[in-house]
Amino acid sequence: MHAHPTQAPAPRARSPIVERIAGWSVRHRKTAVLGWLLLVAAVLVGGHMLPATNVQSYDTGQSGQAEQTLNRLNVTFPPAEQVLIQRRAPGRTFATDAELRQATGQVVAALRRLPHSAAAVRSPLGPGGRSLISANGRSALVTFNVPGNANNEDQTVLRDLNAVAAVQASHPGLLIQEAGNASGDRAINALVSSDFRKAEVTSVPVTLILLVAVFGALIAAGIPLLLAGTSVITALSLLAIPGHWLPVGQATSEVTLLIGMAVGIDYSLFYLRREREERARGATVAEALRIAAGTSGRAIVISGLTVMIALAGLFLTGAPEFTGIAFGAIAVVGVAVVGSLTFVPALLSWLGRWADRGRIPFLGRRRTAAKPSRLWAALVRRVARRPLVWGGVAVVGMLALAAPALSMRLAYPENDVPNNVPIIATFNRIQHAFPQAPSPAQVVVTGSGLSGPAVRHAIAGLRARAAADGPIREPITTMPVAGGRALIVNVTLAGNGTDTASNQALLTLRNQALPATLGRVSGISYAVTGNTASSYDDTHQIDATIPIVLAVVAALAFVLLLVAFRSVTLPLISIGLNLLSVGAAYGLITLVFQDGRLQGPLDFTSFGAITPWVPLFLFVFLFGLSMDYHVFILSRIRELRLRGASTRDAVTQGIASSAGVVTSAALIMMAVFSIFAALHLVELKMLGIGLPAAVLIDATVVRGVLVPACMTLLGERCWYLPRWLRWIPGRPPALPPGAARAPEAIPAGRGGVTA
Repeated sequence: MHAHPTQAPAPRARSPIVERIAGWSVRHRKTAVLGWLLLVAAVLVGGHMLPATNVQSYDTGQSGQAEQTLNRLNVTFPPAEQVLIQRRAPGRTFATDAELRQATGQVVAALRRLPHSAAAVRSPLGPGGRSLISANGRSALVTFNVPGNANNEDQTVLRDLNAVAAVQASHPGLLIQEAGNASGDRAINALVSSDFRKAEVTSVPVTLILLVAVFGALIAAGIPLLLAGTSVITALSLLAIPGHWLPVGQATSEVTLLIGMAVGIDYSLFYLRREREERARGATVAEALRIAAGTSGRAIVISGLTVMIALAGLFLTGAPEFTGIAFGAIAVVGVAVVGSLTFVPALLSWLGRWADRGRIPFLGRRRTAAKPSRLWAALVRRVARRPLVWGGVAVVGMLALAAPALSMRLAYPENDVPNNVPIIATFNRIQHAFPQAPSPAQVVVTGSGLSGPAVRHAIAGLRARAAADGPIREPITTMPVAGGRALIVNVTLAGNGTDTASNQALLTLRNQALPATLGRVSGISYAVTGNTASSYDDTHQIDATIPIVLAVVAALAFVLLLVAFRSVTLPLISIGLNLLSVGAAYGLITLVFQDGRLQGPLDFTSFGAITPWVPLFLFVFLFGLSMDYHVFILSRIRELRLRGASTRDAVTQGIASSAGVVTSAALIMMAVFSIFAALHLVELKMLGIGLPAAVLIDATVVRGVLVPACMTLLGERCWYLPRWLRWIPGRPPALPPGAARAPEAIPAGRGGVTA
């Protein structure tokens, strides 16, 4: 006999970092759970201790440059207010109605008696008051300016509103109502705040009910809410840091809340369902958590990075407000990912089988097992038998839904709340009784010699270009500000302020009239602002950046998915299907809001366009959330493929075992997003229709039909990786004890992917 040399055992491969992090959290579960809660508390206290800031937000383009110039010179314009006085029933005119004249005098006297009296009060009873009486003589208007500045005007105007309300109480037969910049901002801000509070109060119980239905147990249902809540609190507190140089306001907080609730619940669902599935197969709690970390935990990391890449697209807009929103949204996703890898496994380890306590009758036992879905398995098998037919029908249907988006028009509405809101109804009554032209464009001129002959001659040339039926119209007025250091030239434009005629008139002013007049005066500079200019610049900036955002986000997502799945084909499928979902959402909001469908049930008035920022936000939200679900399903399919299953079997089993949790997550997101459709702002209604519809399409048509159809048609080509990319590191996910692994490499002729 010959002695054989003893072979040293092969060194044990080091576990992936996701498993190591989760493993540490499980072994030190009390430290991890209490540490997470203490960290959240510390960040919350620290955020409140930082001094509050109020960074000014400016528009983009020329309008933003003009706004910054005026702010630098400390030039402010007091908000203009109007009080409408008219008899409720048609009757006598102002000249013959003694009560109408009496009420008008009482309004003027009440305004002038205030401690900080309203400035520049004009009355139809005073000199030149004929212009403040309507053409039919039945309405009167009192105008004034609110003293103070933009930071306190909503509080200052409250005294004026109370004074007007007191006069109204004394004259029940008359309609005495105030509307203007300050009162309108106050009313709409209060309405929006009330809406968001209602949405927050409604979303939590709705989410909890759906989570209980998913898990069948109260304790398990509370874990996703706990992760989402702590992630949102932490991210909102962290916003105090970028808030020192970026505008961080209510919009940033609400987007952070929305994204935090979405990803926090999604990631917890992914982790919990996989842990339950492994325990149902006989694994211990520790084994189930290890497997969940290596599978769902890895998918969460990939998904989180993809969502953050999508949200980072907002940085490319160049708008400071969007940059602040991007910071908040990315922060809450990052915090949720960290919590999913540390806090969730530690809490599940600490709870053990107590996580299944508080079972709901008729739900608890059935939900705990987390079994594969027979419904989805049956659907996927049918699709796999005829992938071309099923996939073709689905693609045609989604393209048909996306078709209206080809005629999408971007514009800001004159009013973004329904006409039946009291302050808007008052605005409409004033406009009906006293038809007014849109606010003029403001040319802010700075430099030397502003009162000299060259500037006067240039302005005279600008007036000479005005015509009754031309793009630039009379009156054109000038107003020196900041002690003569700047000059504001008000130029009346054609159109209603936001239509094509107004935009063309603005471009004529900027590109032709001003270069030919003020542009020839040396030593001065100018920029055009105003409502039309602000709307045009914002719309143009967003419209120009959407293709760039789409291309950059898609390219970065491709690289990330290429590294994660070690395949060139799967990233292309993922990105293509996500863009198809986004297109369907665009088509739907165009059909509903631009074309005016469902105005009655949704309580809005179509203005024939889509608010410019809505398509951008829909893209980054949907691309991120859709990829969230896509990564989770593909990770499960890849796991089965690496165990040796064929691509077709891996697709069927992977979707059957993961589609249930994706559907559950999608239903919760649909319920939360749908609450926005009941709010007052039209732009939020757009999100409340577009987001839920796209999530529904994505979780059903895309995941149930298009993904299996594409992967079945491609077969082993799904895993194609060129030889020159085989250096990309990767290894199969952690597997249950005793499970067979697939070979480390698939022959190149069959698709060539190294595990």
